[in-house]
Amino acid sequence: MPKEALVSHGEPTVTQEVAATLPDGRRVTRWTIGSPEGVTAEVLSLGARLQALYAPDRDGRRENVVLGCDRVEDLLGGAAHLGATVGRYANRIAHGLAPVDGTTHRLATQAGGHTLHGGPEGFATRLWDGVPVREGRRAGVRLRLHSPDGDQGFPGTLCAEVTYLLDPAGELRIGYRATTDAPTVVNLTHHAYFNLAGEGSGAVLDHSLRVEASGYLPVDGELIPIGPIASVTGTPFDLREAAVIGERVVDADPQIGRAGGGFDHNWVLDGNGLRRVAVLSHPAGGRRVECLTTEPGLQVYTGNHFDGSLTGRSGRPYRAYAGIALETQHFPDSPNRPEYPSTVLRPGEEFRSTTVYRFSAE
Repeated sequence: MPKEALVSHGEPTVTQEVAATLPDGRRVTRWTIGSPEGVTAEVLSLGARLQALYAPDRDGRRENVVLGCDRVEDLLGGAAHLGATVGRYANRIAHGLAPVDGTTHRLATQAGGHTLHGGPEGFATRLWDGVPVREGRRAGVRLRLHSPDGDQGFPGTLCAEVTYLLDPAGELRIGYRATTDAPTVVNLTHHAYFNLAGEGSGAVLDHSLRVEASGYLPVDGELIPIGPIASVTGTPFDLREAAVIGERVVDADPQIGRAGGGFDHNWVLDGNGLRRVAVLSHPAGGRRVECLTTEPGLQVYTGNHFDGSLTGRSGRPYRAYAGIALETQHFPDSPNRPEYPSTVLRPGEEFRSTTVYRFSAE
């Protein structure tokens, strides 16, 4: 199918094309959202994922700055979470057990016996329905997914929606909505891995990261939070002033070791409402991304476990620290932690969440 302009009045524009075919014959659609200011995003219907995002550096050179794969086998396998909309519950639920109103639901689990990112067949592996949209000077795509009662063990029928909108200045806004017909738990996130030097260019250890958070959640050896919020003060998790990633992931703190030699933790964000919570920058090239969200938590994962088995769109393998994920979210294992912010959604309520990634060069 040739590219077809779907939104052509004003700026940016949206085009669509068939990107791939699934083993069962269904077609995967790619929407390209283009901005004349220099930022362009590519979104796939498979996993409602951001497959690529092109941004200029300080000299105007455009590079794809998110990790992604082209092969369907990878997108349904080891690369399933790269850039995807993750759900029904992002991050981990211990032992696949989710209590809701006194009833404990047994969820589908992965190796290790925990539920990660909604289970082995979570939202990242699904084909979403999408339509182009425009809101003022923003253009993009709105994708919807119907998740039936009992899907991966979760109670209630969930109707989920995610909208990607790009504006001319390089701001990518991601809005989430969901409703249910029975009490359930919901925690949706965006799982892009950023490398501001360019996809496939190597490790992000030379990137600088700032996170507006006074606390974080320490984890056990299986990356399940072990209890109360801990202060970041005096730890490698204190990123209230920007720090070079490579200088923190070599710290001797046991928490760094438990995550495989880096970060894979939830920061407890300061403030409320839509606010700036993190800044990632690449000093050598000047690219910078600010992360804003309405969510209470941010999972920072430095790609510690990439082992070269995945090959990106650049044709180069992804090895340790090939990208960094900034996953806005509620806290992991919240269904089993009543002291954490609740993730319960009930009939008649609407789950809403907004995350913004604002790209620039300096």
